[in-house]
Amino acid sequence: MDGAGPGGLVQAAAAGEQKAWDALVDRFASLVWSVARSHRLSNADAADVSQTTWLRLAEHIGRLRDPDRVAGWLATTARNECLKVLRQSGRQIPVDVDEEEPVATAPSIDNAVLTEERDAALWEGFERINERCQRLLRLLLHEPAVSYQEIGELLDMPIGSIGPTRARCLASLRQRLLEAGITAESAGSDQ
Repeated sequence: MDGAGPGGLVQAAAAGEQKAWDALVDRFASLVWSVARSHRLSNADAADVSQTTWLRLAEHIGRLRDPDRVAGWLATTARNECLKVLRQSGRQIPVDVDEEEPVATAPSIDNAVLTEERDAALWEGFERINERCQRLLRLLLHEPAVSYQEIGELLDMPIGSIGPTRARCLASLRQRLLEAGITAESAGSDQ
């Protein structure tokens, strides 16, 4: 079984052959794990992502469009599961039940005005970077997430150049914001 190609293993596993499934896991477990760890998840979260990715494969194994590209499918699925975990963990707010409830305070009008001005300057700076950078940054922030492969196809850009181009686009945006008087410190000041 180990000598079979990925497409053959997928088809055999879809037909219920346990040895084919085991061979798929042996061949691609490290890929799934490395995607999870590249998102800087804890070991527990990375293990959950890995397990969920394999569960998704089990659910969809008979419907993969191109079984020979199962490695890409697994990497994309693991990435999407990582992003779900990161979004969910960002929403959790730890609470100490022994402490008194803090008194809610209304945000000051000054903060609202400053936030509005900052946001307007941010969008003005964004509109001043080149159109290709605008398109790339919008695709990278799109919900649901767009894969690097899809971004590469949409922008006619090699996948390997997406990260460096993103860095240059963000540097250009930072420069436009500095010119508008917005710094990292002032950007985080809506308290």
